[in-house]
Amino acid sequence: MTYDVIIKNGAWFDGAGSPSQQRHLGITDGVVSAVSADPLDETGCPEVIDAAGKWVMPGMVDIHTHYDVEVLVSPGLTESVRHGVTSILVGSCSLSTIHASPSDAGDLFGRVEAIPRRHVVDSLERLQTWTSAAEYAAALEALPLGPNVAAFIGHSDIRTAQLGLERATSSNVRPSEQELASMEAALREALDAGFVGMSSQQLLFDKLDGEVCRSRTLPSTYAKGKERRRLNRILRRRGRALQGGPDVGRPQSMVSMAFSSVGIGRNPLKVSLLSAADVKALPFVAKVFPALAKVVNSLGGDFRWQHLPVPFEVYSDGIDLPVFEEFGSGAAALDLSNRLEERHALLQDEAYRRRFRKDYDKKYGPRVWHRDFFDAEIVECPDDSVIGKTFGQVGVDRGGVHPVDAFLDLVVEHGTKVRWRTTISNHRPDVLNTFASDPGIQLGFSDAGAHLRNMAFYNFGLRLLRRVRDAELAGSSFMTIEHAVHRLTGELADWYGLDVGHLRVGDRADVLVVDPERLDETLEDYAENPVPEYDGLSRMVNRNDATVTAVLVGGDCVVRDGVPLPHLGVRRTGSFLRAR
Repeated sequence: MTYDVIIKNGAWFDGAGSPSQQRHLGITDGVVSAVSADPLDETGCPEVIDAAGKWVMPGMVDIHTHYDVEVLVSPGLTESVRHGVTSILVGSCSLSTIHASPSDAGDLFGRVEAIPRRHVVDSLERLQTWTSAAEYAAALEALPLGPNVAAFIGHSDIRTAQLGLERATSSNVRPSEQELASMEAALREALDAGFVGMSSQQLLFDKLDGEVCRSRTLPSTYAKGKERRRLNRILRRRGRALQGGPDVGRPQSMVSMAFSSVGIGRNPLKVSLLSAADVKALPFVAKVFPALAKVVNSLGGDFRWQHLPVPFEVYSDGIDLPVFEEFGSGAAALDLSNRLEERHALLQDEAYRRRFRKDYDKKYGPRVWHRDFFDAEIVECPDDSVIGKTFGQVGVDRGGVHPVDAFLDLVVEHGTKVRWRTTISNHRPDVLNTFASDPGIQLGFSDAGAHLRNMAFYNFGLRLLRRVRDAELAGSSFMTIEHAVHRLTGELADWYGLDVGHLRVGDRADVLVVDPERLDETLEDYAENPVPEYDGLSRMVNRNDATVTAVLVGGDCVVRDGVPLPHLGVRRTGSFLRAR
């Protein structure tokens, strides 16, 4: 047999958790055609990759991204692919670009996901040719996709399309029977087109952009039980997934969404909820996530939490950080992000500052941000004297100024030029390790393509592999490397019904070749890279090129030595993945 690609001498991981072995892989017509203990005949093979000392594994699956707009304007999605992600899911958090108009999509995505609204609107006005989920899938197939793409249909998307954004975000509006039937029809049509399921959101600190319904919560948060049950019934019957975001301020919404998975006398509903996190502000809740999953699944559910398996470190330019949406004074400032003079005046107002201090000093109750400006380091500022300090320390240095006032004083003086960082969750390694190996928790939630100035977790899978390898070398292993690979690849693909994530004879040749010796501290670093399609907006990214020897999508090598090859995003290598 003549092969298109041979990968030789590597430690081969099949994605199913089997013990790794040294093997030689042959790839023909985009499919693995040989996995051999003996060397393969290289005669006539145009590409041979020597993986001696390297790990050869399936390309990773990223189950939670917001690439919905970026995939249209830059379909190579190089920031994920260069770190070994070969299959991504779009349509998360109730947001998709299937039915909503460009203007409505701008309102839905702009503020919630920190993707500049004008680019959402402009991109869809230029490129949106579809009016249905099937046409959307065909439009993606026509693009020079870099990775494979699968999709959720967004609840807020179909709700907005049927009710209009104004009615969809009005608490006194109930959809008519005809409107409910139309939403059901839109969901069925998406599932017929191969979508993996529907995403829905109940979280109340995600707010709309634009002027029409500015600062209202997402349309799916206004859906009542009847509407959610009718849509869930379709997902249950079809064996597709509900990706949900409960309201952190109402624990009952978390419990309700989790237990919706249970099927007594009927099929279970696949439910994946956002998100299992070791939250600094509420350390005791780390025990709740695995326990709840265990209870729900013991009752016949098919329930998973999504989890980012690395510390959740975020950056902010001034006050523009989504976690401020979770309390009133913070949301008031973000509401004025399009009226900066008014915001400037607000931040100086003493009555507003009293309100902010009161919110800040309230240390009890559900929250995401720890609200501790002594745990918020300034990394850039025109005033060099404050760089490297926390806002709390700046307040101390200025004579005992309240941390809130120290923060607001710097934001008033320097605006977005004061850049700072903090770790919100996933800061305790032992808890991270527990979550990473728990069967009720899925590894994902990178949010790739969103929050471009706030965070970068494009290499989350590599960072997990580093932690697993380091623990094994230290004699304190919490899971095998084979198990970690399975968790990042085949386990996710199988749960969502996607034919990727494995690397056996007959499987699609999506491959990641990793140098384990370079799973090192470079994985923790951040860099910045402009996004030409977004007027050169500087995006936070990861750069650890020496770690990734090669990435193949559909048998086509698209990354060598960490560097994307010129044809990535120019020649189609990925496909639109339809759920089984």
